[in-house]
Amino acid sequence: MAVNGKLDEFAAALLAHLPRLRRYAIALSRDANLADDLVQECVERALRNREALNQQSHVSGWLRSILHNLYLDALRRERRRGTSVDWHESANLVELSVAPTDRSAARELQQAMNELSVEHRQILLLVGLEGRSYRDVAAELNVPIGTVMSRLARARTQLRLALEYADGTRERPNAHGKAKAR
Repeated sequence: MAVNGKLDEFAAALLAHLPRLRRYAIALSRDANLADDLVQECVERALRNREALNQQSHVSGWLRSILHNLYLDALRRERRRGTSVDWHESANLVELSVAPTDRSAARELQQAMNELSVEHRQILLLVGLEGRSYRDVAAELNVPIGTVMSRLARARTQLRLALEYADGTRERPNAHGKAKAR
């Protein structure tokens, strides 16, 4: 990995992408501990299979693909194993990482994001947070650009509705515009 005391190009690119990879993992998994495990496993897999990367310029998408596949594998393992509850879970709550005056907004945003499907969270993260173009996201996820656009529109609408009705004073409408039954 080090050539004459310097990091090689691949290692430097890998290190540069770690913060984005971690954000992506947290957005997918909604669990900081699992996200850290996913990132670590992703880095290990990337280092073992670095020859599989055809073009250095595609390292970002390649790493996210590895991480996404690892996340799906973790979901499958969890389904087979069953759900366990860790009493330390509150240490990973996003709302505890912000100032007390901002906690309710952070909690509402976290809850709204949790209501989104994995595909919608993924699109929001890649386009909204990472600033990736629709074309890049479509190529990375191997879906048509129209699918990216429609998922993004639906994700934004669902997120906006969830945040508008988060205070509980009004009932959120269903797909037909009528209030949901509680």
